Amino acid sequence: MLENDFFIEVKSFISGLYKDKLAVQVVFHNIDHTMQVVEAANEIAIAENISESDIEILLIAAWFHDVGFVVDYKNHEEESKKIATEYLIEKGFSKEIIAKVCSCIDATKMPQAPKNILEKILCDADLFHLGSDNFSKRTSLLRSEREELYNKQMTDVEWLEDNQQFFASHKYFTDYAYQKLNEQKTANWLKIQKDLQKISLKKEEQDLKDKLRLEEVNRKKIKDNRPDRGIETMYRVTLKNHLKLSDIADTKANILLSVSAIILSIALSTLFPKLDKPDNYYLIYPTLFFLLTTLTTMIFSILSTRPNVTSGKFTKEDVKNKKVNLLFFGNFHKMTFNDFEEGMLDVMDDRDYLYKSLMKDLYFLGLVLDKKYKILRTAYTIFMIGIIISVVSFVIAFLLMQKSGAIV
Repeated sequence: MLENDFFIEVKSFISGLYKDKLAVQVVFHNIDHTMQVVEAANEIAIAENISESDIEILLIAAWFHDVGFVVDYKNHEEESKKIATEYLIEKGFSKEIIAKVCSCIDATKMPQAPKNILEKILCDADLFHLGSDNFSKRTSLLRSEREELYNKQMTDVEWLEDNQQFFASHKYFTDYAYQKLNEQKTANWLKIQKDLQKISLKKEEQDLKDKLRLEEVNRKKIKDNRPDRGIETMYRVTLKNHLKLSDIADTKANILLSVSAIILSIALSTLFPKLDKPDNYYLIYPTLFFLLTTLTTMIFSILSTRPNVTSGKFTKEDVKNKKVNLLFFGNFHKMTFNDFEEGMLDVMDDRDYLYKSLMKDLYFLGLVLDKKYKILRTAYTIFMIGIIISVVSFVIAFLLMQKSGAIV
C-alpha cells in the first residue's frame, strides 16, 4: 500500500512542505522522522491484522501527524489537522475518514491518550524510537531541536531527568510494539539511569570542587582585603623607629653625661686646689657656677635615661576586661606564669584586643619618648648656656684679677 499512486503523491506533497517551509532548527520532527513513523505504523498495523481501509486511514494520519511544524511548532497537531483536512477534501475523501485521520493525529499529543486501535498504533509508531537501537542518536536530535526552538539550553542532568520521567510514564499500547520494543526500551531506560547517576555524581564532584574553589577565592579575597599584613608591618616599622629614637636619646644622654663627668673631674682636680689662695678669690663664683651647670646637666641626663617600671599587679578580671596591656613587661612582671599564659592566649584569640594592646604599647612608648626628649633637650640647653656663662665668667674674673693687680 505504501507504494500506490496515492501515497506516492502524499509523500511528494509532505516532502515538498518540509523542504520549502520547515525551519532549519527542526532537526527531529522532519521528513526522516515522518517516514520512520509511517513505516513503523505500517509494520504494526500488519502485525495487528488491521484491515486495508483502516491501514489507509492510519498511514494518512502518519504522514500528516507532524506536518504542522512547518507552520507552528507549539500547536503543530492543530496545524497538522488543518493541512490534512484541506488536502483530503481536495482529494475527495469523506468527512468520516477525515475525522478519523484527525482523531489519530490528536492522539499523538502528549501525554498520549489513544481511544481505539488506530490511534494506539500511531502513538506506538510515533515513539517507536524509544525501543530502538538508534535511540541515543534520535534523542540527541530531539534535544537539539528543543533547545533551538525554545531558546533554552538544558544541562545533561536536566535532559536525562526529563527522559527518565518520560520513560517512567510511557507504555506501548499494542501487543506487537510491546513485545518487539519493550526489552530494548528497558535497556535504553537503564542506560539513561546509569548515565544520569554517572553525570549526577560527576556534577556533585564538580560542584564540590567549585564550592571549595569559591571558598578558597573568597578566603584569599577576604585575606587580601583585610589589612592584617599592612597593620603588622605598620606596627613593626613604627615600634622599630620608636625604639631607635629611644636608643638615640639614650646615646645622647650618655654622651652628655660622660662629657659632664669628665669636665667635673677635671674641675675638681685643677680648679678647686687653687681656690684656697686669696689671690684666686675671683675664680670662686665662676667655678661654682661652672660646677653647678655640669652637675645639673648630669642630673637631667640621668633623669632622661632612668627607667620607670609600673607596679605589674593585675588580676584575671583586668585581663578579661581588656584593661591591661600584657605586651609590656612592666604590666606582667609580678603576675604568675599561669595567669600570664592564660592572658596571652586571650590576647592571641582576640584580634581586636591584640591590636589595641599594640596600639597602647605604641602610644605609651611615644609618651615616654616625648618625656625623654624634653628632659634631654633641657639638659643640652642647660649645658650649652651654662658653659657659655661659665666661660664668660672666667674671662671677666681673669680681667678683674688683672686690673686689681695693676692698681696695687
